[in-house]
Amino acid sequence: MVADLSQLVKAYDVRGVVPDQWDESLAELFGAAFVQVMAADAIVIGHDMRPTSPALSGAFARGAAARGADVTLIGLCSTDQLYYASGALDLPGAMFTASHNPAQYNGIKLCRAGAVPVGQDTGLTEIRTLVEQWSEGAPQPPASAAPGTITERETLSDYAAHLLGLVDLKAIRPLKVVVDAGNGMGGHTVPTVFEGLPLDLIPLYFELDGTFPNHEANPLDPKNIVDLQARVLAEGADLGLAFDGDADRCFVVDERGAGVSPSAITALVAARELARNGGKGTVIHNLITSWSVPEVVRENGGTAVRTRVGHSFIKTEMAEHGAIFGGEHSAHYYFRDFWNADTGMLAALHVLAALGGQDAPLSELVAAYDRYAGSGEINSTVADQEASLAAVRSAYSTREDITFDDLDGLTVTSTDWWFNLRPSNTEPLLRLNVEARDERTMGEVRDEVLALIRT
Repeated sequence: MVADLSQLVKAYDVRGVVPDQWDESLAELFGAAFVQVMAADAIVIGHDMRPTSPALSGAFARGAAARGADVTLIGLCSTDQLYYASGALDLPGAMFTASHNPAQYNGIKLCRAGAVPVGQDTGLTEIRTLVEQWSEGAPQPPASAAPGTITERETLSDYAAHLLGLVDLKAIRPLKVVVDAGNGMGGHTVPTVFEGLPLDLIPLYFELDGTFPNHEANPLDPKNIVDLQARVLAEGADLGLAFDGDADRCFVVDERGAGVSPSAITALVAARELARNGGKGTVIHNLITSWSVPEVVRENGGTAVRTRVGHSFIKTEMAEHGAIFGGEHSAHYYFRDFWNADTGMLAALHVLAALGGQDAPLSELVAAYDRYAGSGEINSTVADQEASLAAVRSAYSTREDITFDDLDGLTVTSTDWWFNLRPSNTEPLLRLNVEARDERTMGEVRDEVLALIRT
């Protein structure tokens, strides 16, 4: 197919509808372009449970092998399992998944050896250019005189062993945990990772099904954790865990069925990782995580570094600062001991270890890390993002005790509250996050800002 890649190649990955926007012939070109841009003589490939994933990943493998690269196929895996393989085998990697997108979508997440991300500024633009040229009939480099091999390798057990070597769960009290895999890859990884631990595991939607028959595999949308919340209460469970489609994100529900904010999980894990490292180390957090995150980091002897929203920014800062941990509001958690890559599973193990290492329920345990009232992310459709941002800045510029920050969109901070308003890169939206010292103040600031941008 002749490719229009403008809607297919995103800032950090490839993602689109199959076969309307891309197909196996295009996947084969992506495989050839990937090994050429990476100058790779060997790569590793994994895929999720979507119906189109095996064929697309197989085509990518053929394209890579035709260019002389030896290909290791690890088959069904979570995205963080692919990152494990890239790190442990020291190979560039390709993960076929569209994460939480609907069933008709598929995509590719690419990384260099050691799980170093590939984005628009780090190779993806060059890959896109080659695929566009080749799909339009430009001659490809001749196939390698010695095509690469394609072999299969099992990595799930080694992935589980690596994670369990980073968190001590042997001495925890028995816990009852409900896990909602959303018919995604958590149903593949959780049984192996949790095997032998003192956990009463209650599985929910563990059947691998890329059509997502029960609910979207996006636990950040409240409607998608309703079943988990109900099951936690019905079972009298100690907690619930929900994974997204490719199981690189994990969302936590306490024993009351209430969602635990990813900021609170970030703070909890940061405290544990600092303790593991003798109370020293840097923790990265994006600018819309709670005030509680840098507070907890400082209280536990660490240094907090604030960055823009987006995994490429977090991973860059992780590498630059030698950070031990990083967290985002979106339930992505990054670990130095996992090649700076994100793994929701390792964050989940930290939560289990923290809960099982003491006697209080999860709601009490996380209260120390959940100190402020937050709005969550609220999207507003606007005709002119820049004009709306300017109007908000103007409205607050005459007030006392206000500071402005343009790191990512517009952040306005006062003594008792802050908000961030940042434009979407792909839609005519402004995304608002508000936090305050109490619920009433948060509501007042939220409503005031929304009135400014929606009128």
